[in-house]
Amino acid sequence: MSSSLRFDRGHTDDLMAFLMASPSPYHAVATAAARLEKAGFRQVEETAAWDGTTGGKYVLRGGAIVAWYVPEGAAAHTPFRIVGAHTDSPNLRVKPLPDSGAYGWRQVAVEIYGGTLLNTWLDRDLGLAGRISLRDGTHRLVNIDRPLLRVPQLAVHLDRSANPDGLKLDRQKHMQPIWGLGDVEEGDLIRFVAEEAGVDAEDVTGWDLMPHPVEPPAYLGRDRELLAGPRMDNLLSVHAATAALGAVAGQSDEELPYIPVMAAFDHEENGSQSDTGADGPLLGTVLERSVFARGGTYEDRARAFAGTVCLSSDTGHAIHPNYAERHDPTHHPVVNGGPILKVNVNMRYATDGSGRALFAEACQKADVPWQTFVSNNSMPCGTTIGPITAARHGIQTVDIGVAILSMHSARELCGADDPYLLANALTVFLAG
Repeated sequence: MSSSLRFDRGHTDDLMAFLMASPSPYHAVATAAARLEKAGFRQVEETAAWDGTTGGKYVLRGGAIVAWYVPEGAAAHTPFRIVGAHTDSPNLRVKPLPDSGAYGWRQVAVEIYGGTLLNTWLDRDLGLAGRISLRDGTHRLVNIDRPLLRVPQLAVHLDRSANPDGLKLDRQKHMQPIWGLGDVEEGDLIRFVAEEAGVDAEDVTGWDLMPHPVEPPAYLGRDRELLAGPRMDNLLSVHAATAALGAVAGQSDEELPYIPVMAAFDHEENGSQSDTGADGPLLGTVLERSVFARGGTYEDRARAFAGTVCLSSDTGHAIHPNYAERHDPTHHPVVNGGPILKVNVNMRYATDGSGRALFAEACQKADVPWQTFVSNNSMPCGTTIGPITAARHGIQTVDIGVAILSMHSARELCGADDPYLLANALTVFLAG
């Protein structure tokens, strides 16, 4: 790969804009959908009858999106090439009764979502985003992208053990953000959010709201070779998949031997068991309906699934210079070393030898370097949507991603070149 391509920062600049526009899973899918619309994709409703027309289509459901491109001349049994990712990130979520406080402080009651690093949310300027549900059954996106909330840390004078013994945080008592002064008033937060959204508070019947850091992503390092930002696990992959799908759309069946698909799910960080999670029926239903809409039979569906491959793209661990003993002694993924192949023989990742060969071929065609990640045997291994996708749909799945530091922090760190390298590999994979 020429240096002019490898170190192109236009893609990374665009990723930074994507992160800023996507403070919640609902915003992430709306942002991805808007980009696909510009590439000629059109939304199809799940409640409507689907036809067999060709072109780019997508389905939105909550914080999930499945998009696919059917080239001219594609047979009903044409296999799929899928890039899977997830839209959610570990964070704080507003409770059903959000108004709380004490001693003259007004606070917001929150739950802990996923395996977030709690200390990274302390003393950080936070906005509030998500969606509100209205009485007429519609939803409205909300993004209060300014300093509104703060989870204040206890002063070291009142906790002398914090430095020598480590900070100990109670998930219930210590993580409730403040957002003002005065007496606690029931309904106060939702009235404020409704006003910000331009709707009547009486019409708001439900909400899915979450604080988010308002500090923008930024290049870091002497040569700006690093990228720091929020929600890169896993909007980095959602952004790359959106770009890759848009890049291959418009080709014919002679150029595309597969139907390229992007599937970005919600709720990966807490097990994927929801109607918008990878363990739900959304992806399988969309793929089946696509086959049947093109006149296919169950036999065509079985043939298509048998030839389908999914790259499950999520972030992975770069070797940490301060904690090298936590990593496998012979596998040391580094940032800006290209995407990583994630392997675990106990199927916490779905990769096997044939999947390795398939991924290596895509990277070779894209002229993209790649690396391998495996956990230290003494450390528990995380997991992704990969094994779930493979088991639920019976399709070959390979777990890949980008190596980062500070995973599950409110602000993560990756190499500034890796997002572009990942997108290149995904584009070649989708094109077959």
